[in-house]
Amino acid sequence: MYGWIWRHLPGNTLLRSVQSLVLFLAVVYVLFQYVFPWAEPLLPFNDVTVDES
Repeated sequence: MYGWIWRHLPGNTLLRSVQSLVLFLAVVYVLFQYVFPWAEPLLPFNDVTVDES
């Protein structure tokens, strides 16, 4: 998959590296801004089963 992306990016190695970094940062941004907040209520992190006795 990464090889496919690398082969389809235009430019030389330096330009491809910059484009890969921008693509990676865009994916991280979308995950943190949209995907993780949407999925957070669906995850069972707040379901505590240990009681204080």
